[in-house]
Amino acid sequence: MNIYGVIFRDKGKIYYFNAQKLKISLNVTVIVETEKGLQFGKVISKLSKEEVKEFKENIKPILRISTKKDYEQYLTNLKDSKRALDHARKFAKELKLNMNFLDSEFTFDRKQLILNFFADERVDFRELAKKLASIYRTRIELRQVGARDKASSIGGLGSCGKILCCSSFLNRLDSVSMNMAKNQNLALNPSKINGSCGRLMCCLAYEDEEYSRCNKGMPVVGQKVTVDKMEGVVASIDILNRRYKVFVNGEYKEVILDEKNIK
Repeated sequence: MNIYGVIFRDKGKIYYFNAQKLKISLNVTVIVETEKGLQFGKVISKLSKEEVKEFKENIKPILRISTKKDYEQYLTNLKDSKRALDHARKFAKELKLNMNFLDSEFTFDRKQLILNFFADERVDFRELAKKLASIYRTRIELRQVGARDKASSIGGLGSCGKILCCSSFLNRLDSVSMNMAKNQNLALNPSKINGSCGRLMCCLAYEDEEYSRCNKGMPVVGQKVTVDKMEGVVASIDILNRRYKVFVNGEYKEVILDEKNIK
């Protein structure tokens, strides 16, 4: 496979497509096939042979390098999508629908108009969809997104100082649980473990598997254990290095577990 990374908006997520026999330079715009239909995007990377081997998914194709006519169509779609967003907000207000629209976009072939919105409750937007369809004569898709999807769409910086994972490279938002934070011995303080969206940070899932592995056989802080035939209390733990300190007989003693203890 001949795989390139393509973005559909500046600083947006990278999606991967198979160029097959096409040879494409970086920063060249292309027309690709997606599940939504045809899309206009820009090539920003090319995968090495080693990286290609890791791809097991069915990769959609890059159909062609874009032409001047394609670019003009892309600009028209951008202009019309902004107008559609204004119409959607106007109609929602008229219909007294509590909808906070985030963005809108036409697929390149204009077979679909997609509008993302945020709302606290489920919204019956059927009448709104009919009004938009009567104007734009295409399939209308209104998506009610959650807090994490909203952050992905708007973007921003995380507590680490980098661009939010969900708005840069994550193509799928996997579930994140409080158990992951507990497993990593983190303080369960919302300001420390929640992201910009107010939900648990996506990055808690990145190292969860390794923490789970290293946690096997480890005690918890406050647990009573025996060291050198004396009973003490676990004062602190270092999960990844598989070591912990025990307060015993008026002093701290460090215990190191061997990797062989992991089953």
